[in-house]
Amino acid sequence: MHDRLYLLGSKGGPAIRPGGPNPTSMLLTIAGRRIVIDCGLGVTRGVVETGMSLKELDLVFITHLHSDHVLELGGLLHTAWTTGLAIPVKVYGPEGTRKLWRGFLASLDFDIRIRIEDEGRPDLAGLIEIVEYSEGPVFEEAGLVVEALRVDHPPVTDCFALRFKGGGKTVVLSADTAYFPPLAGFAAGADVLVHEAMLPEGVENIIARTGNGARLREHLYASHTLAADAGRLATEARVKTLVLNHLIPADDPSFGDADWRNALAPVWNGPLVIAKDGLAVDF
Repeated sequence: MHDRLYLLGSKGGPAIRPGGPNPTSMLLTIAGRRIVIDCGLGVTRGVVETGMSLKELDLVFITHLHSDHVLELGGLLHTAWTTGLAIPVKVYGPEGTRKLWRGFLASLDFDIRIRIEDEGRPDLAGLIEIVEYSEGPVFEEAGLVVEALRVDHPPVTDCFALRFKGGGKTVVLSADTAYFPPLAGFAAGADVLVHEAMLPEGVENIIARTGNGARLREHLYASHTLAADAGRLATEARVKTLVLNHLIPADDPSFGDADWRNALAPVWNGPLVIAKDGLAVDF
């Protein structure tokens, strides 16, 4: 199994538009494990398109409970179950993840019960273990170590950057965050830093297209990172490759790769990847 990061959903925010990318989700293969990270709309199809069987689902990590990161968590687990999942899956998420999962099970109670009775399937609830985590060590098993750092994503307080170390490689994910200097230490020397990024020139277009977010501008600037600041942080951390993901905007034809690269040119001179749905990054 190659050390590889699949960017399954690359846009910031919950809205989807014709021909545009999906919200945030990733598949990380490292230290012999397959790890789904965040579960925005489209994650199930995205995982399948990488060639992975849903019956191989192993570990899931959720960075925070905004809908564009969890809306398809239940759908992923349920579809894996109907595909033939028969081994336990562990889901790591912040406080509230267990309540989210219980709510999903309640909403699909009729379907789950009838499939158990009619098709002889194992109990879905018994296959899924929810582990709620906070800042600090999260997971250690068979050479894979995962640690979490609380980041600045108001008004959400339980939002965590994640560091995955295994097989001599390190991958760090910023999660959703305003510019947060402590991330540089957390990501120091990483093979890959995946950091969210926003272009200020695109913010007004997003607000105009959305229409029903009276305080959306204030939220975006208080809770997200400008692309140039992501580049500064990557330079300070001396990471090997910077991946811009959770792009704001990601589905505006007025902006393309050149705009992101121009924003980072003064502050980052290393390998740079601009996320697109389905893109695979080897490291």
